[in-house]
Amino acid sequence: MTHKKELADPPGGIIVGILVLLEILTFTVAIGAFYYKKMHAPELFAESQRVLNPLIGTLNTMVLLTAGFFMASSVKSLRKGKTRTSTHWLYGAIIFGLLFLAIKSFEYAEKIHAGHTLGHNTFFTFYWLLTGFHFIHVLVGIVILTVLSFGIRKGSYHAGNYDDLEAGGVFWHMCDLIWLLLFPVLYLIH
Repeated sequence: MTHKKELADPPGGIIVGILVLLEILTFTVAIGAFYYKKMHAPELFAESQRVLNPLIGTLNTMVLLTAGFFMASSVKSLRKGKTRTSTHWLYGAIIFGLLFLAIKSFEYAEKIHAGHTLGHNTFFTFYWLLTGFHFIHVLVGIVILTVLSFGIRKGSYHAGNYDDLEAGGVFWHMCDLIWLLLFPVLYLIH
């Protein structure tokens, strides 16, 4: 069975496309508010930003991008009818997503221990809200990928029916994109 996509039928469908646009808009507005506040307290933001560890942020970026590669490989494999390979790639994406959350949890524990909590100052309020919202997205993405892996194993998804896996992939790559926006804003750009 041939599975042809039209331009008006984006990967994951129009609803997923709208969701992604709304999510990116939400994070863009939040980042804009971050920069607005930063303009009024540049010293506070610079001092607070120095508390963050860019190496941990870089490691998490590499982990999340690797998970994104695994997700894309899963979709590609399923399109070719390689369900077992698709499932293995999906497991890799899930494992690396969990690794991202574990590293982020370690970083969160470190910040809490140092007293840099949600209400510590304006910078850390943004840090916790932005990264916490992203953390929830990655967690939801892992649940979605887990459900999809069961569907592939049951035979519900295959070369002729991979739309749901594509939709899961679009959501997962949205998480990648959002992190690629957050990482430099919070960790690198002074």
